[in-house]
Amino acid sequence: MTSPAALIAALVAALANVLGAVIVARREWSRGALDAMIAFSGGFLIAVAIVEMLPESLAQHGAAAAWVILGGYLAVHLTQHTLVPHFHFGEETHHVSHAVAVSALIGLLLHMFVDGVAIASGFAAGSTVGTLVLAAIVLHKIPEGSTISSLCLAAGFGRRGALGAAALLSVATILGALVTDLVAPLREYGLALAAGVTVYVAASNLVPEFQHKHNWRLPLAFFGGCVVFGATRVLVGGG
Repeated sequence: MTSPAALIAALVAALANVLGAVIVARREWSRGALDAMIAFSGGFLIAVAIVEMLPESLAQHGAAAAWVILGGYLAVHLTQHTLVPHFHFGEETHHVSHAVAVSALIGLLLHMFVDGVAIASGFAAGSTVGTLVLAAIVLHKIPEGSTISSLCLAAGFGRRGALGAAALLSVATILGALVTDLVAPLREYGLALAAGVTVYVAASNLVPEFQHKHNWRLPLAFFGGCVVFGATRVLVGGG
């Protein structure tokens, strides 16, 4: 059974999705702040994936984990950048069709489900891994909530539709955490699957959003995310 700590963590992460959507729906945000958050979370995510999730997955299952990691990476690319005709993190500044917004939502639902799996698998591997995975997920869930909210607004769904889409993402995260211990493949390889997804989100989603922008604060935020990960790891006992 999924631990109470993992379920509470999944709820916290789910609320971060809604927070991101609310920020955009109410226009209580700045583009610069969102860009900085994307860069910072990209650094934190790539650090937690490489330092914690990948080594732990390989230590548990060896070469088999490597194939699952690759599968997780490819699954996100398929659902967010192959089947979906238009997807990127951050503010959507152009009008998009209802079909584009719905297809992006479907792609993100799979991602959010795996976030829940990552939280449950992380806490199953230990409190240190679980805490670091939770921190990484919360950091990128706010931009994700902002992204789906922005897409829905650009597609004409209105604020209610934008917040409803973010709520669906939150439910998917909680569901992922709940079922991880009930489904044998997820129980065994959930952390490896989540590692592949995390690498993709950090390196292929978040980093490209800021690396072409000529603003020295963004790479500083990215490297800062890596540094903060290291400090957090020491604080929570990861060495």
